[in-house]
Amino acid sequence: QVQLVESGGGLVQAGGSLGLSCAASGRFVSIKTMAWYRQAPGKQRELVAEITSDGSTKYADSVKGRCTISRDNAKNTVYLRMDSLKPDDTAVYYCNADVNLTWYQRTVYWGQGTQVTVSS
Repeated sequence: QVQLVESGGGLVQAGGSLGLSCAASGRFVSIKTMAWYRQAPGKQRELVAEITSDGSTKYADSVKGRCTISRDNAKNTVYLRMDSLKPDDTAVYYCNADVNLTWYQRTVYWGQGTQVTVSS
């Protein structure tokens, strides 16, 4: 079993910054892609940013230039730095990891979510 534990959400004013982290624990061989998704009330869950094990990144157009995703493979941890936050960034942010449990078994895991609220 793999667990993803997120931290760092909270309340921030528009224009401010916030950092999220997500640590994976459990028994697995490796983690391929790690990502952050978000879901605002009444909306579908959407990708914010993802990063592969070799550091390649991808961002949603809505956060390009304002967010930076990074990871520490030794700590099995992914980070999301968000700057110039807007009220539209208010959502529950979920960590996602594509995990190689064994050399032939691969499963996607989700964190429990952390609330980010941006006040205007």
